[in-house]
Amino acid sequence: MKRIFLFIATNIAVLVLISIVFRILGLDGILARNGVQLNYEALLVMSAVIGFGGSFISLAMSKWMAKRSMGVKVIEQPGNQTEHWLVSTVKRHAERAGIGMPEVGVFQSDQPNAFATGMSRNNALVAVSTGLLQHMDADEAEAVLGHEVTHVANGDMVTMGLLQGVVNTFVIFLSRVIGFFVDRVILKNERGLGIGYFITSIVAQVFLSFFAMMIVMWFSRQREYRADAGGASLAGREKMVSALRRLQHVNEPEDLPGEFSAFGISGEKAGGLKALLLSHPPLEDRIARLEQGNG
Repeated sequence: MKRIFLFIATNIAVLVLISIVFRILGLDGILARNGVQLNYEALLVMSAVIGFGGSFISLAMSKWMAKRSMGVKVIEQPGNQTEHWLVSTVKRHAERAGIGMPEVGVFQSDQPNAFATGMSRNNALVAVSTGLLQHMDADEAEAVLGHEVTHVANGDMVTMGLLQGVVNTFVIFLSRVIGFFVDRVILKNERGLGIGYFITSIVAQVFLSFFAMMIVMWFSRQREYRADAGGASLAGREKMVSALRRLQHVNEPEDLPGEFSAFGISGEKAGGLKALLLSHPPLEDRIARLEQGNG
């Protein structure tokens, strides 16, 4: 019920904000003076359906996609000591975090990494790579599992879905409005939607998507700090710091594929403008926060 309320409230907030911005900019008056009738409400509904629909379909299918696309082997009956340890550690963390027991799985990858995904706090998946099990000791792996369980406990998957839906709605809506404005007001097209609308909408959507991604990735980086703090709380600060230091020794860290990149323990490195599009903060910053007690 809380998530449904949040979904409705988010859509109302988007509508109110867009209405205020258009009134401040006087866009309604400009279009009216040029004889243009644009149904903002209908356009916004269409944009929200597309923007939120795609985001939540992706979220609903995230566990299924993780198992299929990344080859995650879910541990249904632990077959060895490592699998027993993984399941018992996640169970202990989940109980302390107050969430339902996630599914636990392992996927093949030389990169030490892990991720969490799922539709809700009580219907999640926590998976670790074979590389993580090979390169980290038990204390470090315990901290990584705490980090991922914290993502689940914080509802990060749903929150990121909502945020992605909001920015998708803005991008689709504003790119169409800009295309309509150029086609009808600047190019003076009076019959249907001309080539100016389609070209301008596409170009505007590309540019707006870039800035929208910057917003989403900034929020993702803040979530990583909170998940580090949660991992430190569940497993111990020194274990969490040691795990992050271990990740620093990876020569070429890589993001997990697709939407799973935002929920991994580690991501690729980059500088300059590209750093604004990374889902994870630099490891040295994460370590510094934990050591200073600000994680």
